Amino acid sequence: MNLNFSQEEIAFQNEVKEFLDKELTPELVNAAKRTSAVFTEKEVAMEWQAKLAKKGWLVPSWPEEYGGTDWNETQKYIFSSECANAGAPNLIPMGLAMIGPLLLGKGTKEQKDYYIPRIINGDDYWCQGYSEPGAGSDLASLQCKAVREGDKYIINGTKIWTTHAHLANKIFCLVRTDNTGKKQEGITFLMLDMDQPGIKVEPILTMAQDHDFNQVVFTDAIAYVKDRIGEENEGWAVAKYLLEFERSGGVGGSKSLSDINFIKKLVSKISSQIQGDDFSSIYANKMNELEIKAKAIQYTSLRILSSLRSGESPGPESSMMKTLVTDLEQEISELTLEVIGYYGIAFQDTSLGTNEPAIGDEDYRAVAGKYQNLRATTIYGGSNEIQRNIMAKAVLGL
Repeated sequence: MNLNFSQEEIAFQNEVKEFLDKELTPELVNAAKRTSAVFTEKEVAMEWQAKLAKKGWLVPSWPEEYGGTDWNETQKYIFSSECANAGAPNLIPMGLAMIGPLLLGKGTKEQKDYYIPRIINGDDYWCQGYSEPGAGSDLASLQCKAVREGDKYIINGTKIWTTHAHLANKIFCLVRTDNTGKKQEGITFLMLDMDQPGIKVEPILTMAQDHDFNQVVFTDAIAYVKDRIGEENEGWAVAKYLLEFERSGGVGGSKSLSDINFIKKLVSKISSQIQGDDFSSIYANKMNELEIKAKAIQYTSLRILSSLRSGESPGPESSMMKTLVTDLEQEISELTLEVIGYYGIAFQDTSLGTNEPAIGDEDYRAVAGKYQNLRATTIYGGSNEIQRNIMAKAVLGL
C-alpha cells in the first residue's frame, strides 16, 4: 500500500501552503491560539471565512453549484491538515456544517438559492435552537410550542445552551406542533429571524467566564411556513439528518494532531528550563498514545467523507466520530493542563481586548480555559452515552 502523495497531490499541498502563507495572518493565528472557548470569536472566524470564501475553498464537501470544490478525499485531508498545522482559526459550524448541509439535502430549491449564498458570504450568522430545560439529551421531550396561523407559526417557549445566540441574526429550531402522538411525532423544523420583538436572549457564562451559551425565550415569535424544512410534524427525521452532519464534522484528527504538537512544544520548552529531571520522558508515552488515536480518527473520517461524496448521509458512523473526537479532545486538554502544572491554577483572561500580561508563558494563557470548556464536548450534540446507545442499536443490532 502506497501512502505517499502523488506529484499532483504534492502540487496541491504546495498551493495550500502558499495560500496560508499569504492569507493566514499572524493576527489570525494569535487570536486562534488565545481562544479558550469552544468556538472561535465571531470576528476572527468571519474574517477567516471571508478569505476562504473569496478563494472558493470554504465548503469543500458541498456541491460545486453551491460553492463546493470537487476535491477528492486526499485533497480534503491535505487542506484540513495544513490549516491545522498553520494554526488557522476554527470556522463557526452552525451555518457551514449544520444548517447548510441540511438545506442542501432537505431544503427546497428556493430555500437553497436564498440561504446558501448568505451562509457563505456571512450575511446570515446562525444559532441552533434544540435543547430546552428538561429536554437536552432526551430531545424528543421538547415543549417549545408553535401554532400555525395562515402563512406563519406563532412560537412560545424556551431554548437553552444556545451557542452564540447573542451574536446570531438567524436561528433554526425544533418546535412542538402536535401533542397527540408519540413524543418523536408532532415536531417541526423551522428557521426564523432572531431580530424580532418576540425573542429575548439571556446570557449563560461558562466556568471559564466565556460567554458562548444563552437561554432564548420566545413570546409570540414569528416563523414563516416558507422557512419550514420538511413537512409539519416531521421535524424529527430532519433533525436526525442534521445531527449526523453535526456529529461527523470534517476531517477529524487533524486539529487533534495540531494540539498534540502544541503539547510537544510545551514539553520541549519546559524541559529546556528544568535542570536534572528529564521532563520529556515523563510525557513521551502519553503523547504517543494520543497521536495514534488522532491518526486513527483521521483515517476513519476520510472513509466517511468518501461515502458523503457518493451522496450518502454519515449514518451511525457520525455517532462513532462524535464520541471518539470529543473523548480525545478532553484527553488532550487534560494532558496539556498537566504539563503546565500550577500555571493552570490561576484564572487568565483570554479575551482579545485584554491588556493583562500572561501568568507565566503566553502559551499557557488559554490552557485552563480550554480544559474547562471542553468538559461540555461529551455532552452537547447528544451526550456520548446517547451516541453509544445509537451505535449499539444501529450498528450492533442490540
